[in-house]
Formats: sequence, structure tokens, C-alpha cells
Amino acid sequence: MQSHQAQIQSEIVLSARDITVAFGPKTVLENLSLNVRRGEILGFVGASGSGKSVLLRTVLGLTPKRSGAIFLFGDDVDSLSDAQRMRIDMRLGVLFQHGALFSALSVLENVQVPMREYLDLPKKLMNELAMLKIELVGLPADAAYKFPSELSGGMIKRAALARALALDPDIVFLDEPTSGLDPIGAAEFDELVIKLRDTMGLSVYMVTHDLDSLFTACDRIAVLGKKRVIVEGTIEDMLKCEEPWVKSYFRGKRARQLDLKGRIQR
Repeated sequence: MQSHQAQIQSEIVLSARDITVAFGPKTVLENLSLNVRRGEILGFVGASGSGKSVLLRTVLGLTPKRSGAIFLFGDDVDSLSDAQRMRIDMRLGVLFQHGALFSALSVLENVQVPMREYLDLPKKLMNELAMLKIELVGLPADAAYKFPSELSGGMIKRAALARALALDPDIVFLDEPTSGLDPIGAAEFDELVIKLRDTMGLSVYMVTHDLDSLFTACDRIAVLGKKRVIVEGTIEDMLKCEEPWVKSYFRGKRARQLDLKGRIQR
């Protein structure tokens, strides 16, 4: 049987080409290019403040770019009409850092926000669909009626993921999804992401600092440095890379290592 890596289709669902983003005189990204393939989990990593979240927000249209082009599902987003862009937006799901749930809304109501924004559905159907998503991410049914202040950190992440999945997207963007979680909760979240990718056919763009996520969940990794992607490839490629920051990050004192037989060890 082919490995999942071999089965990943070559179709590119997201392509950022020669992206430059600046805030006043400060250039954060310069001529950056990056592709995400259908069905893969791409880990996007870099030093703190290097611009990882800036690129995510630029792809989503939340931060303007100075130059370059962004293609989603083969379409240049700058050339789309408002109606076409709305159809594209419905194929994207986003989990912002710290969850970004609306504090005055229950989990059920939070999950329904994208449905209310893009769809015209009866309340009963929205309730049923939202409950399905809540169940899908492993939350108990009674969590639907709780408010964010009543949830643990792990439950907040799962509720935010349920909202990201509300419209059955093709790509899910995860911004530091395991930050603030204990190691067990983080590992369970990684397993959930892999399971959802496999069952729903998702493509996943994951901004992360979590070495365990990079080792266990990501098919491919792209490293941001010097305002652009300086290296990309599998975890094995990262372990062989001699670029100083990459070497320090993946093979430093706190990094994991792979032994000669490919087993992961500390």
C-alpha cells in the first residue's frame, strides 16, 4: 500500500507567489513564495516575529500585500468579483491563535457564525449541523451550551476548530493550534487534525512552534527566514539541513532526533 505521502495529489490548492508585505518602512515578507498541495498538512515555522501569522493573514485577505499574487484553487484572488471571492471564502476554515471565540456566544452559537454569514438556513438545521461539528471535534454534547469562559484551553481549541469546519472547507488554516496546551492535550489535538484530514480530505496550513506537531502531524514543512521561505521539505529534510537556524531548531538541545532506523527518540 502506498504511504499517505505518496498518495498526496500534486494539485496545488494555495499558491503564494513573490509576496511582499510591509508596514510603513518595515518590510516583513519579501518575494516570498509557498505552495500548499491538496490533502497535505503543511507546517509553517520560523522565529518569533518573523512574519508567519502575517503571511496567513495576507492569504486570508486580512492584511494587504505590497506586491505578488495569491492563488486559491487556481484562481488569482485579486481578479475575483465579490461574489467569486465569497465562494472561495466559503471553502476556507480558520482557527485563530487562542481560539478567538466570541465570549458572549455559546459554543453552538460560535460554530454557527459562518453559517449565518454565508448561508440562509433554518434554525433547526443550523443547530443540527453545528452539533455534528461539535461531535466531530470530540467535544461532549453538553459543551454546545457552554460559554468560552466555562471551557478548558483544550476545549476552546476544539470549539474553534468546530467553527473552522462549519462550512465543510477544503483548506483549514491553523494558527498556533497547540499553544497553551499541555503535552497530552497537544498530542490529542495533533491526532484530531490528522484524523480530520484523512476523513474529510482537508488540506491543512499549520503555523506552529510545536516540534512534536512538526514531527508527528506534518507531511511537509516550510521554514520562514530572511523574509522568505528559506527551506521546505519533509522532517527528514529538516534534520539534514545545515542552514544555521534550521539546524539549531530541529537538531538543537531541545529538539527531537531520528535514529538511523527512523524511530523518533529524545
